[in-house]
Amino acid sequence: MDVFRDVKRVLRDDGTLWLNLSSSYAGSGKGIGSDHGKAVFNDNNISKTNWKNSDYKPKDLIPIPWIVALELQRDGWYLRKDIIWEKGNAMCENVGDRCTSSHEYLLHFSKSRYYYFDNEAIKEPSVSNHPSGNGFKRSARVSYQNKDGSSRGNDNQWIPTEKRNKRSVWHVNTRPYKAAHFATFPPELIEPCILAGCTENGTVLDPFGGSGTVGQVCNILNRNAILIELNPEYKPLIIERINSKPKSKKRKVSLIEKVTLQQNLIQYCN
Repeated sequence: MDVFRDVKRVLRDDGTLWLNLSSSYAGSGKGIGSDHGKAVFNDNNISKTNWKNSDYKPKDLIPIPWIVALELQRDGWYLRKDIIWEKGNAMCENVGDRCTSSHEYLLHFSKSRYYYFDNEAIKEPSVSNHPSGNGFKRSARVSYQNKDGSSRGNDNQWIPTEKRNKRSVWHVNTRPYKAAHFATFPPELIEPCILAGCTENGTVLDPFGGSGTVGQVCNILNRNAILIELNPEYKPLIIERINSKPKSKKRKVSLIEKVTLQQNLIQYCN
């Protein structure tokens, strides 16, 4: 919440936030290090989870995306859509008492009620050229009448176009990444977010730069980017990815490292 309060502070009033998160499971508490939820970290000391003081029992699904989403709503963000990232090539899981996980969430927030969203830029091909209805005309129901009793709308059939609004389930396969980073997402996942949420020559802020995927995609899509990454070991990964597919007119992609988020955002605001 501290991070996203700073993000909200520097975001344009018509800006949006796209947040990729997945859920986790509470471990059994019998060991440390192999499963999620088995350990807590305090001042670099590892200790077993005290489940008696936790809201979650061993084997509980911890709905991290929704916990965060509800807190962001309470903090003033508008939650506009929950998008499901469906992974067609998801890894197998050695489980026999639940379904294998093959999706994560991509949460779309806005800072204000009205915001920038380029719907046309991310439309997808239509799946049918069949018009709506059969052309039969009848009087409108009471709930669809105007105050004077006339029918609301028109009597014409809807004729489909070549493209339709993008749906909320995105089918994007994961991609292998040879470098040592544990949480990379494919460029195809964030391309629609950048196209819809930022104008060409606009600026995208990524407060968790990681391996630099956002910078790479911004470079390709002709957007500027500011990446913030506290781990200096990821710096060469970011530089490599940003420079891997240069455009004829390369955009400005900035990398911030080794200092706190608040300090960096103040630096760029000033």
